[in-house]
Amino acid sequence: MSIHSNTRALIFTGGNLGQWALDQLSSQDYVIGADRGAEFLIHNGKVPHLALGDFDSVTSDQMKRIAAEAVEFLTCDAIDKDWTDTELALREAIGRGYKEIMIMGALGTRFDHVLGNVHLLRQAREQGSTLTLIDENNEIRLCTEILRLKANSRFPYTSLLPLTLEVKGVTLQGFRYPLHDATLKLGWSLGISNVLDAPEGTISIADGMLLVIRSRD
Repeated sequence: MSIHSNTRALIFTGGNLGQWALDQLSSQDYVIGADRGAEFLIHNGKVPHLALGDFDSVTSDQMKRIAAEAVEFLTCDAIDKDWTDTELALREAIGRGYKEIMIMGALGTRFDHVLGNVHLLRQAREQGSTLTLIDENNEIRLCTEILRLKANSRFPYTSLLPLTLEVKGVTLQGFRYPLHDATLKLGWSLGISNVLDAPEGTISIADGMLLVIRSRD
Protein backbone atom coordinates (compact mmCIF):
# COMPACT_ATOMS: atom_id res chain seq x y z
CA MET A 1 0.00 0.00 0.00
CA SER A 2 1.39 3.36 -1.00
CA ILE A 3 1.90 5.88 1.75
CA HIS A 4 2.13 8.76 -0.74
CA SER A 5 -1.52 9.78 -0.61
CA ASN A 6 -0.69 13.24 -1.96
CA THR A 7 0.85 11.96 -5.20
CA ARG A 8 -0.64 10.71 -8.44
CA ALA A 9 -0.10 7.49 -10.31
CA LEU A 10 0.53 8.01 -14.03
CA ILE A 11 0.11 4.97 -16.26
CA PHE A 12 1.70 4.92 -19.71
CA THR A 13 0.08 2.24 -21.83
CA GLY A 14 0.50 1.03 -25.41
CA GLY A 15 -1.66 3.47 -27.37
CA ASN A 16 -0.58 6.65 -29.13
CA LEU A 17 2.06 8.39 -27.02
CA GLY A 18 4.18 11.48 -27.62
CA GLN A 19 5.79 14.50 -26.01
CA TRP A 20 2.36 15.62 -24.78
CA ALA A 21 2.34 12.55 -22.48
CA LEU A 22 5.79 13.25 -21.07
CA ASP A 23 4.70 16.83 -20.40
CA GLN A 24 2.15 15.50 -17.89
CA LEU A 25 4.87 14.14 -15.59
CA SER A 26 5.98 15.76 -12.37
CA SER A 27 8.76 14.69 -10.04
CA GLN A 28 6.23 13.55 -7.41
CA ASP A 29 4.34 11.13 -9.66
CA TYR A 30 4.41 7.36 -9.30
CA VAL A 31 5.00 6.17 -12.87
CA ILE A 32 3.79 2.85 -14.28
CA GLY A 33 4.69 1.58 -17.75
CA ALA A 34 2.30 -1.03 -19.13
CA ASP A 35 3.85 -3.17 -21.88
CA ARG A 36 4.92 -0.84 -24.74
CA GLY A 37 4.27 2.13 -22.48
CA ALA A 38 7.27 1.06 -20.39
CA GLU A 39 9.46 0.96 -23.52
CA PHE A 40 8.26 4.45 -24.45
CA LEU A 41 9.26 5.80 -21.05
CA ILE A 42 12.72 4.23 -21.05
CA HIS A 43 13.34 5.23 -24.67
CA ASN A 44 12.66 8.83 -23.59
CA GLY A 45 14.93 8.70 -20.56
CA LYS A 46 12.20 8.19 -17.94
CA VAL A 47 12.55 5.32 -15.48
CA PRO A 48 9.21 3.77 -14.48
CA HIS A 49 8.71 2.87 -10.85
CA LEU A 50 6.81 -0.18 -12.10
CA ALA A 51 6.83 -1.92 -15.50
CA LEU A 52 4.28 -4.67 -16.02
CA GLY A 53 2.38 -6.66 -18.63
CA ASP A 54 2.86 -9.56 -21.00
CA PHE A 55 5.26 -7.46 -23.14
CA ASP A 56 4.04 -9.01 -26.37
CA SER A 57 4.33 -5.58 -28.05
CA VAL A 58 8.10 -5.16 -27.54
CA THR A 59 11.14 -7.02 -28.78
CA SER A 60 13.12 -9.37 -26.56
CA ASP A 61 15.96 -6.84 -26.35
CA GLN A 62 13.54 -4.08 -25.37
CA MET A 63 12.03 -6.33 -22.72
CA LYS A 64 15.49 -7.04 -21.27
CA ARG A 65 16.21 -3.32 -21.09
CA ILE A 66 12.86 -2.64 -19.41
CA ALA A 67 13.51 -5.38 -16.85
CA ALA A 68 16.99 -3.99 -16.16
CA GLU A 69 16.04 -0.32 -15.84
CA ALA A 70 12.59 -0.30 -14.22
CA VAL A 71 12.58 -0.01 -10.43
CA GLU A 72 10.12 -2.91 -10.26
CA PHE A 73 9.29 -5.39 -13.04
CA LEU A 74 6.24 -7.67 -13.19
CA THR A 75 5.47 -9.94 -16.13
CA CYS A 76 2.57 -12.25 -16.93
CA ASP A 77 1.63 -14.80 -19.58
CA ALA A 78 0.17 -13.24 -22.73
CA ILE A 79 -2.57 -15.89 -22.97
CA ASP A 80 -3.27 -17.06 -19.43
CA LYS A 81 -4.50 -13.77 -18.00
CA ASP A 82 -7.92 -12.22 -17.39
CA TRP A 83 -7.15 -8.51 -17.74
CA THR A 84 -5.57 -6.25 -20.33
CA ASP A 85 -2.19 -4.77 -19.47
CA THR A 86 -3.88 -1.42 -18.91
CA GLU A 87 -6.32 -2.88 -16.41
CA LEU A 88 -3.50 -4.74 -14.65
CA ALA A 89 -1.70 -1.40 -14.28
CA LEU A 90 -4.84 0.28 -12.96
CA ARG A 91 -5.41 -2.49 -10.43
CA GLU A 92 -1.82 -2.17 -9.24
CA ALA A 93 -2.17 1.60 -8.83
CA ILE A 94 -5.41 1.22 -6.86
CA GLY A 95 -3.96 -1.62 -4.78
CA ARG A 96 -0.98 0.54 -3.86
CA GLY A 97 -3.29 3.22 -2.50
CA TYR A 98 -3.27 5.87 -5.22
CA LYS A 99 -6.47 7.92 -5.31
CA GLU A 100 -5.64 10.09 -8.33
CA ILE A 101 -4.72 8.10 -11.43
CA MET A 102 -4.11 9.17 -15.03
CA ILE A 103 -3.71 6.86 -18.02
CA MET A 104 -1.75 8.06 -21.04
CA GLY A 105 -2.16 6.37 -24.41
CA ALA A 106 -5.41 4.55 -23.59
CA LEU A 107 -7.21 5.93 -26.65
CA GLY A 108 -5.43 4.38 -29.62
CA THR A 109 -6.63 2.77 -32.86
CA ARG A 110 -8.15 -0.42 -31.35
CA PHE A 111 -11.74 0.58 -30.59
CA ASP A 112 -12.31 -2.51 -28.43
CA HIS A 113 -9.41 -1.47 -26.21
CA VAL A 114 -10.55 2.15 -26.26
CA LEU A 115 -14.04 1.22 -25.07
CA GLY A 116 -12.66 -1.19 -22.50
CA ASN A 117 -10.39 1.53 -21.14
CA VAL A 118 -13.29 3.99 -20.93
CA HIS A 119 -15.15 1.41 -18.85
CA LEU A 120 -12.19 1.37 -16.42
CA LEU A 121 -13.39 4.77 -15.25
CA ARG A 122 -16.25 2.99 -13.52
CA GLN A 123 -14.01 0.42 -11.86
CA ALA A 124 -11.73 3.12 -10.52
CA ARG A 125 -14.65 5.08 -9.09
CA GLU A 126 -16.10 1.99 -7.43
CA GLN A 127 -12.70 1.41 -5.77
CA GLY A 128 -12.56 4.98 -4.46
CA SER A 129 -10.08 6.41 -6.96
CA THR A 130 -10.41 9.15 -9.56
CA LEU A 131 -9.26 8.16 -13.04
CA THR A 132 -8.60 10.38 -16.06
CA LEU A 133 -7.84 9.09 -19.55
CA ILE A 134 -5.73 11.43 -21.67
CA ASP A 135 -4.38 11.46 -25.19
CA GLU A 136 -3.25 14.27 -27.48
CA ASN A 137 -6.82 15.24 -28.39
CA ASN A 138 -9.04 14.04 -25.54
CA GLU A 139 -9.45 14.02 -21.78
CA ILE A 140 -12.11 11.70 -20.33
CA ARG A 141 -13.43 11.62 -16.77
CA LEU A 142 -16.44 10.27 -14.92
CA CYS A 143 -18.98 12.35 -13.00
CA THR A 144 -21.22 10.67 -10.43
CA GLU A 145 -22.21 13.70 -8.33
CA ILE A 146 -20.40 16.96 -9.06
CA LEU A 147 -17.40 17.83 -11.21
CA ARG A 148 -15.70 21.21 -11.46
CA LEU A 149 -13.70 21.99 -14.57
CA LYS A 150 -11.30 24.84 -15.18
CA ALA A 151 -11.22 26.28 -18.69
CA ASN A 152 -8.48 24.66 -20.79
CA SER A 153 -7.68 26.10 -24.21
CA ARG A 154 -6.16 22.78 -25.24
CA PHE A 155 -9.59 21.12 -25.05
CA PRO A 156 -12.25 23.64 -26.15
CA TYR A 157 -15.16 21.19 -26.44
CA THR A 158 -16.93 19.37 -23.62
CA SER A 159 -19.30 16.49 -24.33
CA LEU A 160 -21.48 14.59 -21.88
CA LEU A 161 -22.47 10.98 -22.54
CA PRO A 162 -24.22 8.58 -20.15
CA LEU A 163 -22.32 5.51 -18.98
CA THR A 164 -25.54 4.23 -17.40
CA LEU A 165 -28.90 3.85 -19.16
CA GLU A 166 -29.96 7.25 -17.86
CA VAL A 167 -28.30 10.12 -16.07
CA LYS A 168 -30.81 12.27 -14.20
CA GLY A 169 -30.69 15.78 -12.78
CA VAL A 170 -27.93 17.02 -15.09
CA THR A 171 -27.23 20.69 -14.39
CA LEU A 172 -24.49 22.78 -16.01
CA GLN A 173 -23.07 26.11 -14.88
CA GLY A 174 -20.61 28.19 -16.88
CA PHE A 175 -21.32 26.47 -20.19
CA ARG A 176 -22.54 28.05 -23.42
CA TYR A 177 -25.47 25.66 -23.66
CA PRO A 178 -26.93 25.25 -20.16
CA LEU A 179 -28.89 22.33 -18.82
CA HIS A 180 -31.02 22.32 -15.70
CA ASP A 181 -32.25 19.10 -14.09
CA ALA A 182 -32.06 17.39 -17.48
CA THR A 183 -32.08 13.66 -18.22
CA LEU A 184 -29.54 12.22 -20.65
CA LYS A 185 -30.32 8.78 -22.03
CA LEU A 186 -27.96 6.21 -23.51
CA GLY A 187 -28.13 6.53 -27.28
CA TRP A 188 -28.98 10.25 -27.32
CA SER A 189 -26.55 12.91 -28.56
CA LEU A 190 -27.98 15.82 -26.56
CA GLY A 191 -24.79 16.36 -24.57
CA ILE A 192 -22.35 16.46 -27.48
CA SER A 193 -19.99 19.40 -28.10
CA ASN A 194 -20.69 22.04 -25.46
CA VAL A 195 -18.27 24.88 -24.69
CA LEU A 196 -17.06 26.12 -21.32
CA ASP A 197 -17.26 29.92 -21.55
CA ALA A 198 -16.54 30.75 -17.89
CA PRO A 199 -13.11 30.36 -16.23
CA GLU A 200 -14.62 27.47 -14.29
CA GLY A 201 -17.67 25.33 -14.92
CA THR A 202 -19.68 22.92 -12.81
CA ILE A 203 -21.40 19.70 -13.85
CA SER A 204 -23.74 18.15 -11.29
CA ILE A 205 -26.01 15.12 -11.55
CA ALA A 206 -28.57 13.51 -9.26
CA ASP A 207 -28.34 9.89 -10.40
CA GLY A 208 -26.26 7.78 -12.78
CA MET A 209 -22.74 7.91 -14.23
CA LEU A 210 -21.78 10.54 -16.78
CA LEU A 211 -18.76 10.53 -19.09
CA VAL A 212 -17.25 14.00 -19.38
CA ILE A 213 -15.15 14.22 -22.54
CA ARG A 214 -13.06 17.29 -23.27
CA SER A 215 -11.59 17.33 -26.77
CA ARG A 216 -10.19 19.28 -29.67
CA ASP A 217 -10.29 18.76 -33.44
